Amino acid sequence: MNLSLIESLKKSIEGKNIKIVLPEGEDGRILKAAVKLKREKVLFPILLGNKEQIIKEANKLSLGAEIEEIEIRDPENDPKFDEYVEAFIELRNGKNTKEQAEQMLKDVNYFGTMMVQLGEADGMVSGAIHTTGDTVRPALQIIKTKPGVSRTSGAMVMLGKQGEKYLFADIAINTTLDAQQLGEIAVISSQTAKVFGIDPKVALLSFSTNGSAVTPESQKVAEAAKIAKQIVEEQGLDVPIDGEMQFDAAVSSTVADLKFPSSNVAGYANTFIFPTLEAGNIGYKIAQRLGGYTAVGPILQGLKKPVNDLSRGCNSEDVYLTSIVTAAQSLQ
Repeated sequence: MNLSLIESLKKSIEGKNIKIVLPEGEDGRILKAAVKLKREKVLFPILLGNKEQIIKEANKLSLGAEIEEIEIRDPENDPKFDEYVEAFIELRNGKNTKEQAEQMLKDVNYFGTMMVQLGEADGMVSGAIHTTGDTVRPALQIIKTKPGVSRTSGAMVMLGKQGEKYLFADIAINTTLDAQQLGEIAVISSQTAKVFGIDPKVALLSFSTNGSAVTPESQKVAEAAKIAKQIVEEQGLDVPIDGEMQFDAAVSSTVADLKFPSSNVAGYANTFIFPTLEAGNIGYKIAQRLGGYTAVGPILQGLKKPVNDLSRGCNSEDVYLTSIVTAAQSLQ
């Protein structure tokens, strides 16, 4: 992530008293990130786990004194545990017994997600030692998606060497999407783009531009563009969205003038919605590996409150940056 973007995000969250819960508090990478966040005073990290084990690990890293100044909560003996259990049972509408709820909330990801749901944290970052499913499942069960959004999706912010900023979605979560879901993702991606200082111009991508090929695949994207425009109008948003269009028509004004002259997005798009996960994942990795772009994410979007998933191969800087991104998302 380039320095200007980091500073912009930090400036947006400073002084807002944002709390981000880090459920994997016994991991050294998490501890290093938490200390850096605490030192910079951009947000308040909260660590979950066994306090003795956390302090032991922090001492190995010569961070013990600073870690003791950070809030640490242990689901196994937290004074609010019973309160969380009752709230969880109510949220789940009887889908889990009290015994099941107690067992589930001993899991740090479930406990951390309940903290976010109950307003004791503004967002959560996990995944350094847990799978994506372990991180996302509690969020879907407890926090749930925003009104009008049927599922979560993954976005990637692509940063160029000359300061270019683009957003790609969905690149991480959904293998298949129908037109309604694709349209919803287009709209929610425009809101994610704004978090990163991108003035969104959203292109729904295909191998066809404005009806140049008529197949079920291209027609799905065209229908998704109509749905997205309808959502934008209903919500009173000022976001230009168009499709279906090929990538060259989306980014080149010369090609756009030839292929899609009636579009207010073609030629100027900066937020790209891919028709399938396969296309999105391949697309961002081509930009990253051949185009020299830095990929920031995946950023989980569509939830009522932000939860983000780390790679298990992450380092402490990844945890630090994702925490800042999550804090910025919480302001939406």
